[in-house]
Amino acid sequence: MSRHYFVGSGIASLAGAAFLIRDAGVPGQDIVVFEASPGFGGALDARGSAATGYHMCGSRMFAGQDACTFDLMESIPSVSNPHISVNEERRRASAGRGATRLRLVAPRGQAAKAWATGLSERHRDGLVQLLRAPESALLGQRIVDCFDEDFFSTAFWLEWSTPFALRRWHSAAEWRRYLRRHTGHLGAHADADDIHRTRFSPYESLALPLQRWLAAQGVRFQMRALVADVGVADDPHALQVTALHLIEDGLARRHDLEDGDRVFITLGSMAADTTFGSMIEPAPLSPGHAPATDAWALWRRLALQRPGLGNPQAFSGSVNDSQWTSFTVTTDDPSFLALLARFRDNVGRQGELIRFNGSGWLLTLALYPQPFFVEQPDSVSVWWGYGLAHDRPGDLVRKPMRECTGAEILEEVLFQLQSPERERENLLAASNCIPCTMPYVTSPFMPRAAGDRPPPVPAGSRNLAFLGQYVELAEETALTIEYSVRSAQAAVYALLGVDRPLPAVRVDDDVPEAMVERLVNAAQWTPS
Repeated sequence: MSRHYFVGSGIASLAGAAFLIRDAGVPGQDIVVFEASPGFGGALDARGSAATGYHMCGSRMFAGQDACTFDLMESIPSVSNPHISVNEERRRASAGRGATRLRLVAPRGQAAKAWATGLSERHRDGLVQLLRAPESALLGQRIVDCFDEDFFSTAFWLEWSTPFALRRWHSAAEWRRYLRRHTGHLGAHADADDIHRTRFSPYESLALPLQRWLAAQGVRFQMRALVADVGVADDPHALQVTALHLIEDGLARRHDLEDGDRVFITLGSMAADTTFGSMIEPAPLSPGHAPATDAWALWRRLALQRPGLGNPQAFSGSVNDSQWTSFTVTTDDPSFLALLARFRDNVGRQGELIRFNGSGWLLTLALYPQPFFVEQPDSVSVWWGYGLAHDRPGDLVRKPMRECTGAEILEEVLFQLQSPERERENLLAASNCIPCTMPYVTSPFMPRAAGDRPPPVPAGSRNLAFLGQYVELAEETALTIEYSVRSAQAAVYALLGVDRPLPAVRVDDDVPEAMVERLVNAAQWTPS
């Protein structure tokens, strides 16, 4: 009987195991998931309590066209209500959310006025040229290679870079995908109609229901089991994994594969070497790969053994360009949400982004429907934020955000809101701000060459497939849950011969001039 092995327990592996059962008819007891850490979920890591403070790497949003993810979520029972699906839970949450039209905070804590894109004719021509170029012509180029310096001070660039975590040195080819995939996104973004979130944290609303459903089907999760290497058959014309080399509780063992067994490996990790700080300590940048849990090491070994298996160095080789700092705040003082009431149409229910225009750190906050965690007390609020320019000094705290304690980050946020000094002191005393540093969080955006991302099923593979943010999927935009889920669906269908088409990736394929006109019109924003 064939066995199916997953390396890693992030959303890609969880989704892959679900597609194996649901669409390929594989019995759950024939699936094993190996995970080097003690917990599953990968970057969907939200944890904590009201007493110790909640914390997580990042926030997650969905666009209305995330067809693979919504298709998967339709099959999985919700944790909060097992009689409905995760997708139905999301729909109900979205239906009761309402709209948030005013989401920009101008300098000195004022509501942002209407603004235009700031694009010159030269900038518009540059966008047309970017969209007109085939992706192959942009591989290896950075966004900054395609525009002059003035472009990066426009409101248009600010509107695109902050929600999607894009920096000027990121891939021009990837940004072209975002522009084509989300041409109408910014117009809808203004009133949140096309933005979707899970009801609770993505860990509790997506990773946990998936894991519980898989476990109920008989899937085995072997935690603290690192797949350090794989044995590959000595055949230059075919790619076949023959063994998994495991390290479990410090002990090495070899697991030989039988005919018909298959292996699914999540390549790399956005969440590798993530660190957390506290109110009195910053989240340090990890000094390097931890040998016991290095999520990049297996890919490096595979790429050295065989051509056509990608180039991990393209994504993991420049930590200074791929890191960021985020933070999660837990508080039992309601005055912070009251501070934001003048910027929100839908107090208490909305869950969108609020950006501080012109702040030194380019701060953005994500305010969720409460409670955000299933066990969160009614008296406690949780919110999350990040600084895209974490390497610059703040406006009150005059040092880079990545060097700041939780208390210093919270002080800067309250300063941006111009909260009264007494109120600021009370909020600091009643809040727990936990900073987070992720060295590789935007690594999927790093400039890449042809072949740096391998296909989900490499050429000549008999039993090996790849999953996650670093495989090549035509048209789809990286750094999203949809990318991971689609990669898993593509890998399972191709390796097992599932005769079912994947949902199409919806992109705007109109002429570039018309696309730029729509982009410009969408980004010219007016508050309600």
